[in-house]
Amino acid sequence: MTTDSEQPPREGTPPSPAAPDPTPTTPGTRPESANQSTGGAADGSGGGSAGTGEDGATSAGYGAVFAVREFRAMFAAHVLSMLGTVVSEVALAVLVYRETDSAVLTALVFALTVLPFALSGLLLSGIADRFPSRQVLVGCDLLSAVCIAAMIVPGMPLAALFLLRVVTSMIATLFTGTRAASLGDILTGDLFVLGRSLIRIVSQGSQIVGFGLAGLIVAWLSPRQTLLVTVCTFLCSALLLRLGTRSRPARSSRKAALMRQSLAATGEIMGHPRIRALMLMWWVPPMFFGVAEGVAVPFAADAGAGAVGYGVFLAAMPAGTVASEVLAGTLLDARARDRIAIPLAALSLLPMAVFCVNPSLPLSVALLVLTGLCAAYALGMDRWFVHVVPPELRGSAMTLMGAGLMTLQGVGMAAGGAVAEAVPPYAVICGAGLIGTASVLAVLRSVRDTGVPTPA
Repeated sequence: MTTDSEQPPREGTPPSPAAPDPTPTTPGTRPESANQSTGGAADGSGGGSAGTGEDGATSAGYGAVFAVREFRAMFAAHVLSMLGTVVSEVALAVLVYRETDSAVLTALVFALTVLPFALSGLLLSGIADRFPSRQVLVGCDLLSAVCIAAMIVPGMPLAALFLLRVVTSMIATLFTGTRAASLGDILTGDLFVLGRSLIRIVSQGSQIVGFGLAGLIVAWLSPRQTLLVTVCTFLCSALLLRLGTRSRPARSSRKAALMRQSLAATGEIMGHPRIRALMLMWWVPPMFFGVAEGVAVPFAADAGAGAVGYGVFLAAMPAGTVASEVLAGTLLDARARDRIAIPLAALSLLPMAVFCVNPSLPLSVALLVLTGLCAAYALGMDRWFVHVVPPELRGSAMTLMGAGLMTLQGVGMAAGGAVAEAVPPYAVICGAGLIGTASVLAVLRSVRDTGVPTPA
C-alpha cells in the first residue's frame, strides 16, 4: 500500500467546500483561536507539534516527526506495505511471464496497478471518512494479504490473477487516502507537512532500490514464494497499525449510501475553487513527468545504453525528488517552503524541454535529476491543502488526490509510449516539457487567484 492516513488537525473553523469562508484565511495560516494544538501529547505519544508554530517561523525538522510514537508505527507500516506492493508487482509479473510467455500480458500486470485508481477514488473515497481510520487501514492491509495469498494457489486462472490485481490496486487507493488524512490526527502544524514528506520519500525511494531488491528476492525464491513474503509484509503492517496507533472516531457522520456519499464528496471537493486549483496542481505535473518514464526503454535503446542505462534513467527523477524533499524539509522553515512552492512548480518541467537537443544519457540523467529537484514544491502544497479541506472531507479529498495523481501519471506514460511510435523519444520528452510547462502555468494562475499565502 502507499499512503498517509487518519484525519488532520481539527483546529479552528474549517472553510466549507461549498463556498469560501467569508472571512478569508490564507492557506498556511490559521485563525487566532487555532494556534493551540489540540491533538498533541506532551510525551510525544500522540500528535502535536511541540516546538513549531503554525505560522511557520520555525521548523522542527524530521527528527521531531520521528519523536512521535504513533508516527513511528505508521512509518514502519508504510515501509512494509510499500515493500509488499513492489515485491508483489515484480513477482506477479514474473509468474505471468513464465506461465504465458507473453510480454503483453506481463505488461498488463503493471498497467492494472494504475487503471483501477480512478474508479476506486470516485466510488470508495467515502469509506475514508465514514469509518474510523485505524479500522480502515488495518482492514485494507488484511484484505491485501488475503488477495495476495489467493494468487499463490497453484493453477489459479490468469483472469482470476488479474482480477485480484485490480482489487489490490483499488484497496491501495483507499489505504493511501486514509493514511494521508489520518496523519493529521497524529501530527499537527509543520510536523504534518514533514510527515507527509517522509512518506513520499519512502515511495520515491522504492523506485530507486525497491524494484532491484524485488528482483533479487524473485531470483532467490520462486514467484509464489516471493508472494508469500508479500503476504507477511501486509500482515506485519496491519499489526503495527493496530497496536501502534490510537483508535479515533470516524470523521464524518453522514449515513448515505456509500457510493452516493463518495460521489457527493467528490462533487463538494471539486466544486470548491481553491481545493480544485490545488488538486489540479497535484495532478498536472506528474502526468507530464510520466511521459519520460513511458519512453524510457526506447530512449535508452536509442542512446545505446542497454538495461543499466534504462535503470539509471528511471532512477534519476526519483533521486532528485528525494534530495529536494530532504533538503527543503531539513533546511527551510514553513514560510520559506511556501515562498518557493510556486516558482519551483513553474520550473519543474523546463529541464525536460532541453531534450530538444537529443541529449546523451549522462546529460539526460542530469536533466531528470533537475526535474526531480523541483519537487520540493509539494511541501508548500501540503500545507495549503490541509488548511482548506474541511476535516470531515479530508479522507475523501486525500483519496481522490492520490487516485487522480496515479491515474493521470499512467495516462502520461501510455501517451508518451504511443507518441514515441511515430516520433523520436527525445522529441516526445521535449514536447511534454513544453506543453506541461504551459499547462502548469495555467494551473498556477488559478492557484494564485484563489489565494496564495503571503509570506511574512
